[in-house]
Order: sequence, then C-alpha cells, then structure tokens
Amino acid sequence: MFFSAFDSHMSFILQPWQFCLMIFASWVHGEQQKTIDFYQTQLKAVMDIQGKKRLPLTDDQRRLLAVKGKSLGRKALMELTTIVTPDTLLRWHRQLVAKKWDYSERRKAVGRPRIRQVIVDLTLRFAKENPTWGYDRIQGALANVGYRISDTTVGNVLKQHGIEPAPDRKRQTRWATFLKAHWDVLAAIDFTTVEVWTKGGLVTFYLLFAMELKTRRVHLAACTTTLGDAFMKQMAKNLTDPFDGFLKDKRFVLMDRDSNFSAAFRGVLKDSGVRPLRLPPKTPNLNAQLERFHRSVKSECLGRMIFFGENSLRRAVFSFLSHYHGERNHQGLGNEIIAPSDEVGAIAGKIECRERLGGILKYYYRKVA
Repeated sequence: MFFSAFDSHMSFILQPWQFCLMIFASWVHGEQQKTIDFYQTQLKAVMDIQGKKRLPLTDDQRRLLAVKGKSLGRKALMELTTIVTPDTLLRWHRQLVAKKWDYSERRKAVGRPRIRQVIVDLTLRFAKENPTWGYDRIQGALANVGYRISDTTVGNVLKQHGIEPAPDRKRQTRWATFLKAHWDVLAAIDFTTVEVWTKGGLVTFYLLFAMELKTRRVHLAACTTTLGDAFMKQMAKNLTDPFDGFLKDKRFVLMDRDSNFSAAFRGVLKDSGVRPLRLPPKTPNLNAQLERFHRSVKSECLGRMIFFGENSLRRAVFSFLSHYHGERNHQGLGNEIIAPSDEVGAIAGKIECRERLGGILKYYYRKVA
C-alpha cells in the first residue's frame, strides 16, 4: 500500500528532460509572441498611413486571406490587427464557397462574341483618317493587318460611335493631312523682335526667319529696324530668287496675318510660283515648327545676351544658326542633327567641347585623328 501511493506520487514529478522541454517551449512561445507583436505593430503603421482607403486586393489575394482567416476562427481574428475586419474575411470565404458550387466559371457566354477592342480602335481610326472610305474599304484595310471581320460588323461599329457612312461623312481635309501631303514643298516665315543698344539708345530690331519644314533648316531673311512695302517686296524677291533664294523650290509658305506680310509682299511670292497661306488669327499652333524655333533662339541666345549694335546681333544669330544646324539635336527629327558632321557617332577619340557665344552654347564630340 505504501509503495503504491509512493509510485502514484512520483508519477507527477517531472523528469529533467521534460522540465527542459517545458522551458524551451515557453521560450519559443515568447519569441513567437515577440515576432507577432512586431508584425502587428508594423501592420498597424501601414494601416495608419493607408487611412480609410481600401486596399486594392486581387481576387487571388482575397481568396488566400479568406482561407487563412477561416482556419484561425473569429475569436483569434478579433485579437489580431488585420487589414480587413473578421466579418469581411468570413464574408469573402462564404462568397468563394458559393462561387465554387454555382459553376459560373464553367458557364459559356450566350450570344454573339464581343468585338475585340483593338479591332474597334482600328475601325474608328481608319474611318476618321479616311473620310471617303466605305465599309468595304475599311474591311479590306483591316484584313491587310490581320483582322478579318464582315463589312456589316464595320458598319455596326461606326454606327455605335456616331460615325456616318462615307457618303454622309465630312470630307474636310485635316491640317495635319495637308502638311504631310505637301511636306517637301512647304516653308514658313515669321518675325520676332529683339532690343539692341545703339548710339541712339534702345532700338527694336525685326528678325525675319524662314524655315523649310521637312528638314527644319532655318534662314535669316532680314535683320532691320524699318519695315515697309518696298523693303518687304525686296525680301520676297530675295527669298524666291531662282538661283539661291531660300524658297526657290517651294510651292507654299505659311505666314500669320502680320500687317508686314502685305498684299505687295504676297504678290511677289505668287508671281514667283510660291503660294502664301495666311493662317487664321491667333493660331500659332498651325505654324508650330517655326514657333518652336523662335522659342529656342530666344531662350538659348537672344534672351541671354545684351546686344550693342546691329553687327553684334547678326554675329550672335549666325553663330546660333551654325549651332542649330550642325550641333543641336532636334526632337522633331528623331533627336538627330540637321546637318551632322563626320565626327557625329564616333566611338574613338578624345571627347572635347566646342563653345559658342562665350560658352552659352556647347557641343560635345569626339576629336577624330
């Protein structure tokens, strides 16, 4: 009897290895709790930054959270800081279970298949860029690029977007279309002004620039303080000179409605075979290339110098034009140089810098031996 009670009492005494295991388990639990506390604190900081905005979770992310949250249970979730409430997690779980058994993912769509968006976009583009094209012509153009649909489908797409059939469509030529069609024979002219110090004080000089739109080549046609019909007629003759006139090979020249582009000036151009195209008032965007040049010459040259006399102005402008044509990259030309020298693109040789206008204009190149 005594030994039986003693044995029963000894069965509750922990063995050394059991005691060590309990201490280890307690330590692991403590470390796990520290890790959980750290992630809880980190998550709370993220939620404070996020505020009341909803996190843009994908269906896969919601599915994963719902599964993990369901395994923990509501009580455990209530004790944790989560990016969504326990009720939301459980609702997601119910929705995912319901979706699994309604076979919606296996269900086939009924009716005519939708037209791919790329086909719709191309159909609208072809119709807008080509006002004379009918349904059959657009259908053929789509087939040329690998999209085969019926002419009826073409008609339906155009009707849905409020575009009339070709006979009823406006056949007005767009400005961009006109420019592309006449790119080789188009030029533009325009004035800009600059203040110059002279013996008589501060005087306004008028600079007349002409640009060949295709190449972006620019010519200084005039640098003067006085304008008038006689002067402008001479400028027109110089520009259209059959031997070295800047406009000798051009058919059209764009200009704004500046009063200096007088009827006499335009008459000389017409007589030389160059048709002046006067732009509507307040539409500098229609002469965008030359307007962009004016901005460049002002920001990179005229606006950064003080000129004393006409000669200093001319020297600065010619120096800028040399840089503009042979050293400056142009975004409108694919970031290329208008008239590059042989050194452009070289991969061998010492890199040097050519400066103009006292260092205002810089050009880096490799000096080829």
